[in-house]
Amino acid sequence: MKNIFIKSTHIFIIFFVIITSFNCSFADDYEDNATIDVNAEISETITQTTDTLEPSSINSRSCIVYDRNSHMILYGKNETKQVKMASTTKIMTSLIIIENCNLSETIEISQKAAGTGGSRLGLKTGDKITIKDLLYGLMLCSGNDAAVALAEYACGDIQGFSELMNNKAHELGLTNTHYESPHGLDSDGHYTTAYELAVLSDYALKNETFARIVGTKNYTVTINGYPKNLSNTNELLGYLNGVYGVKTGFTNGANRCLVTACKRNDMDIICVVLGADTKKFRTQDSIKLIEYAFKNFTYIDANELAINSFNNWKNENLKYIDINKSSSTSFDFEVRTCENSILSINKNDVGNIETTISINAYLEAPISSNAVIGNLTITLRDQTLMSLDIININDINRKNIPYYLNYFFSNYSNILEQILKY
Repeated sequence: MKNIFIKSTHIFIIFFVIITSFNCSFADDYEDNATIDVNAEISETITQTTDTLEPSSINSRSCIVYDRNSHMILYGKNETKQVKMASTTKIMTSLIIIENCNLSETIEISQKAAGTGGSRLGLKTGDKITIKDLLYGLMLCSGNDAAVALAEYACGDIQGFSELMNNKAHELGLTNTHYESPHGLDSDGHYTTAYELAVLSDYALKNETFARIVGTKNYTVTINGYPKNLSNTNELLGYLNGVYGVKTGFTNGANRCLVTACKRNDMDIICVVLGADTKKFRTQDSIKLIEYAFKNFTYIDANELAINSFNNWKNENLKYIDINKSSSTSFDFEVRTCENSILSINKNDVGNIETTISINAYLEAPISSNAVIGNLTITLRDQTLMSLDIININDINRKNIPYYLNYFFSNYSNILEQILKY
């Protein structure tokens, strides 16, 4: 009897460990099938959107609203903290494949890929499918089996593919991001930050193929010649105004995650929420952050601001600039504009933007054209938003012997008259 009890206990423990390990392997929305009335959440959240957003009102452990045009952070909460990323990993996975592989090629699914657990496209050993359809299965229904199949196709195994992912992260300057898999199952060495996930998404969305895939609500793939309909797990796509991607995520370690791209008129943002307790909180947080950004922020053209400010300064101060030993009788300066001059500013702060111009009132010739002789700084409450060079327009030559000789002979009579006076 005792042996039976002990044996039963061992069986129960083994069963519990297996079940626990299996649950921990879910990578995306597998066990969180709660139905959410997205329209109701949108309506309620928009009504409650205010001019301020306290961190305590955001359930997610870390989040960010990143403006794609200005590359500025409009809102952040623990946005630089390293956290698990779940299936938002697949943003990098798909990017590597799109940039390096033939999407029209058909491959055969391995036993390892077919046996991958968690959220799945539903592949079986020996199935034949194109790389393109695997990408849709990866990004729409978050198939871990598709992720492994793509990694094996590109590099032969997960480890080699992870190296490609990390090399790309290094290339993009993502110093707080590290990959150990193409699907995002929990592991201690697999992490990112909300900020770097936004930067990665911004880069990926510049690729037309990537943008088209993550912006697709429904798609039909073909496996072994048979169609299979897929639906995007992104609950905001097709519901919230302006949303055009990008990726959901869930593991027990990462909790609920969502990266959302949204554009309205000229404003284009990426919202990242990581570590929400429930899918409902994930949805609510994303809507709050997106609506907050569009309600409270506007664009300022830094070039236009700088030029107007500098011209006003120049009209009043250029005459006080002294260039020692200059052979030129006139000179002029201008502010050097920048390629990306957009600043995303809270509407309440527009009136608090200041420009500071710094030019030495005493300069020494010679000064070549395009030489930097000062700078113009745009600030908001002591925070530098942009710094632009002030440059000399035309060459300013230094007085030399030929100059003095020419001056002497040109003004000989006047010089002689002055000497005779004495």
